[in-house]
Amino acid sequence: MAKLYTKEKLATTKMLPSKNTVSLILQYSKALKIVKYGTINFKVIAN
Repeated sequence: MAKLYTKEKLATTKMLPSKNTVSLILQYSKALKIVKYGTINFKVIAN
């Protein structure tokens, strides 16, 4: 029988993003627009 070399799970720390990071991601997603032209997709960031 094969020997399993798995380790016990280590205690994971909860990673919380800062308010600045969340704000940056939200602003980016609001400015991002995907335009489809035939089979091609264009990603446009409107700043």
